[in-house]
This record gives sequence, structure tokens and C-alpha cells, in this order.
Amino acid sequence: MKRLAIWAFYAAGAVAIGYLALYAYVALTGWHLQPGEPIHIFRKPDTPNYS
Repeated sequence: MKRLAIWAFYAAGAVAIGYLALYAYVALTGWHLQPGEPIHIFRKPDTPNYS
């Protein structure tokens, strides 16, 4: 069980390092995300407003 916990810790660290590397790559290359179509949420006009 202890060995499994150690491997899980290493896997979480590897994912974190990969995320930081991807973030650094995007920040240094100036690559920007382009948004697509906005999400349209439609409601029935006769529904009650609870807010």
C-alpha cells in the first residue's frame, strides 16, 4: 500500500510538472486561445424567476 501511495505521489508530481511546462510554453510563445461560438442557454419565457 505504501508503494502505491508513492507511485500516486510521483504521478501527481509528473502531471503538475507537465502542466507547468505547457503553461510556460504557451506563455513564452505568445500562443493565445481563440474563443469559438458562445454557449447559448435558452429558457422558457414563462418560467418563474427565483433569484
